[in-house]
Amino acid sequence: MTARMPKVVVVGGSYVDMAIKCSRIPLPGQIVAGSALSYTTDGPGPNQAAEAALCGCEVHLISKVGGDPFAQMVKDTLAAYKVNTDYIYTAEAKNTGIIVTLVDAEGENAVCTDSGANNALLSQDIEAAEEVIAHADVCLIHGRLPQEAIVTTIRCGKLGRTKVILNPARPIESRTETAQPVGDLPIEYFSADILVANLYEAANIAEHATTVTSRREMAKLIGSDLVARGLESAVVTMGKRGCMVIDRKGADHIPAFEVELVDQAGRGDAFAGALAAHYATRHDVRQAVKFARAAGALACTKFGALEAMPKKEEIIQLLQTQEID
Repeated sequence: MTARMPKVVVVGGSYVDMAIKCSRIPLPGQIVAGSALSYTTDGPGPNQAAEAALCGCEVHLISKVGGDPFAQMVKDTLAAYKVNTDYIYTAEAKNTGIIVTLVDAEGENAVCTDSGANNALLSQDIEAAEEVIAHADVCLIHGRLPQEAIVTTIRCGKLGRTKVILNPARPIESRTETAQPVGDLPIEYFSADILVANLYEAANIAEHATTVTSRREMAKLIGSDLVARGLESAVVTMGKRGCMVIDRKGADHIPAFEVELVDQAGRGDAFAGALAAHYATRHDVRQAVKFARAAGALACTKFGALEAMPKKEEIIQLLQTQEID
């Protein structure tokens, strides 16, 4: 008898990354010649969905693209990873989200992003996908989307008794680079089963002063505060220092793997996608985080984001060969 394939729904922004190599990054008013151009599908939606699919899950991505040729590129890329694209909607009057990256001869870069159609993901779009969310084991949400769409997704997940994992990046409506404080976040955010944030995002969300010298202790205090607000679990990531898992049972430190860093662009998305995939098979947040930290480490050993997402077999191999007590 064939084992049932776990089901994951990812809700996240879709982008196309246009990278241009040039001798130097131009100053205002200057024009420089480029030497190479590449287009790749990018964004938390495609990256996290691809990672969950590579971990053996049936995956649906809920996202929005524009009425341009890039839209089909995004869908074709996801289809190659066996991600279902039925709920990737189209905003005909908008462009697909775009990231323009200029990379100079020294490897320094300058980036400009346009959210494009990601701004137009509506509550109605989420409601149209309510059934697929209800039948999923896990719904993974990246917060860089319109806030109403995020709230509707959380409500749909809760109504369907689907486990909800939320990465509460600043809402797309925010014009600043600083995450909103907790007072500005809807109460629904704190009904998620797992909230995943890096240490400084978590501190900002909890409005917690970062005065404790030990990062582990700081993460424990912040995570405990977030759990007290209603979360089942908080996962606070600390880069090479690993992460803390905090719930009502206590707080545990999960150390990071030591790997040779090549490019950290895909680390967070690999972590989130693998976390959702493992949690979909077994609702054990600590085991899921141990699995996810291996995925995040492997993503740092390759260039790029989507192309750096590791396969389940690679993750298992790293866990077996470098398991940290």
